[in-house]
Amino acid sequence: MALGMEIGIDLGTSSVLIYQRGQGVKLVQPSVVAVNSKTGKVLAVGEQASLMLGRTPNVVEAIRPLREGVISDFRATEVMLKAFIGEVCKGFRATYFKPTIVVCVPSVITPVEQQAVENACRHAGAKDVFLIREPIAAAIGAGIDITKACGSMIVDIGGGTTDIAVISLCEPVVDASLKVAGDKFDEAIIKHVRKRHNILIGEKTAEKLKIEIGCAYPRDEELTLDVQGRNIITGLPSTVTVSSTEMLEALEEPIGQIFEAVHNVLERTPPELMADISQRGIVMTGGGAMLYGLDHMLSNRIGIDVSLAQDPIRCVVIGTGKSLDLMDKFAALSDE
Repeated sequence: MALGMEIGIDLGTSSVLIYQRGQGVKLVQPSVVAVNSKTGKVLAVGEQASLMLGRTPNVVEAIRPLREGVISDFRATEVMLKAFIGEVCKGFRATYFKPTIVVCVPSVITPVEQQAVENACRHAGAKDVFLIREPIAAAIGAGIDITKACGSMIVDIGGGTTDIAVISLCEPVVDASLKVAGDKFDEAIIKHVRKRHNILIGEKTAEKLKIEIGCAYPRDEELTLDVQGRNIITGLPSTVTVSSTEMLEALEEPIGQIFEAVHNVLERTPPELMADISQRGIVMTGGGAMLYGLDHMLSNRIGIDVSLAQDPIRCVVIGTGKSLDLMDKFAALSDE
């Protein structure tokens, strides 16, 4: 039995989730760090820093240290991880027994990006660091038995990336990673509202629109939401009513890109595994997968059943944590 704590980390563009072996999900925090731009001193991390997004004076900068699934600010990521790991390990003698960490990464990642993740975890206090690909973790978290010689398809839509994989015998047979996900949905909404209404809105407002009235398939009933922003012509505050039909139009491009990536993976899938997928269907995970009607739209266009995992947001971190029990069974984990 390991003397140190064993934890799994979903190091996401939008949020960080930490799973402790034997305890379940112990932490869910936004991937945001607030720093003093003059001194470089970190002022806040997680939820406290998230509240500062778009609301800070020039001397304070609220940043997301991960972009499109990879580390863009190494120091901020290290500080953030150290704070989160410290919170989870509170009361544990981590000074003597450092935690073993399994962290998930996009299905397509360069050696440099991989090394950055490993180094950030080690500098944050990890004893050993193992990596697992996001679709593998998502499949485990969704309750799929990936150890069988049977094709399973996962579409994991996070904040920065969409990871798609056909898995058999614990390994991705065909996979793809697309830098189009929840953040791109928000950007598309901001762009649409500016173009259609001459109103500039922030990321949080765009996210609210996405969650409350956003859709990838026509809703049974039209929904509207009043949002406030700055009129780009007058420069004054303005309120506008946005409809769910507008959201369908605004999100058409990024959703179309995800469909094309799914279609491309299916085209490259061996016939026997394709037969398995046709019978078993496709499972969607990740916060972006919760966009209204996305599963229905993909199912209609592909002709295969598409279902949303039971706990889509936590699937990856749960699978990352549970992979600790499978470390001797599959080669998706690596410590090199």
